[in-house]
Amino acid sequence: MLLRARNIFKTYAMGRTEVPVLRNASVSAEKGEFLVILGASGSGKSTLLHILGALDTPDRGTVEFDGESVTLLPAARRNHYRNQKIGFVFQFYHLLPEFTVLENVMMPRMISQSVISWITTRRKARRDAQALLERVGLADRVLHRPKELSGGERQRVAIARALVNRPAILLADEPTGNLDSKIGEEILRLLVSFSDEGQTIVMVTHDLQLASHAHRRLLLEDGALREYRESRPSTHFAAKEVAP
Repeated sequence: MLLRARNIFKTYAMGRTEVPVLRNASVSAEKGEFLVILGASGSGKSTLLHILGALDTPDRGTVEFDGESVTLLPAARRNHYRNQKIGFVFQFYHLLPEFTVLENVMMPRMISQSVISWITTRRKARRDAQALLERVGLADRVLHRPKELSGGERQRVAIARALVNRPAILLADEPTGNLDSKIGEEILRLLVSFSDEGQTIVMVTHDLQLASHAHRRLLLEDGALREYRESRPSTHFAAKEVAP
């Protein structure tokens, strides 16, 4: 199993009130799988994704990558895991406005290296970034700034940036949530094309239409994950418990 989270608990403090978000949530993803986690807004989907990608830590429970516990890694190795093994795509892009499209895509490669190493490898990093931008249809936008791009183009840049280090897993947090339906479908087709080539993808969304393209679908509800089973009408959720 490439990625596995076991018995994840997470609670946030809201003043004097504790708000449980995840309650004994367990999930796994195999190499090459396109997994979608469905759930309503506020159900904890983003929190779970952040824990899987080591952007956050659980109160209890473990996350394992390729058989090794991510939760127990020292800070430096957790940073390496985030940079080298995981690619992130967020709803709001998070591109750096002062840099060009090409520079934004190259950024994960640059920050993972020392100054001396970067001097010797930046030409290859540039070629790799340009190839990805061509793949996502932005070969003519490499010198533009994010403010000069449409929302769909910005998300394509974000996808290229997420993949520049050839991560084992792409984590996508509502990647079409800030786009209209037509552009959202284009982004989804792009993700599916990478999935068809063997890229492991874990995506969270509340959109059943997006989820229909996944190999497997889970439902996050009441802090726990269940297998999603479509009911009639299709806008309703039906589920059964997933074993840890």
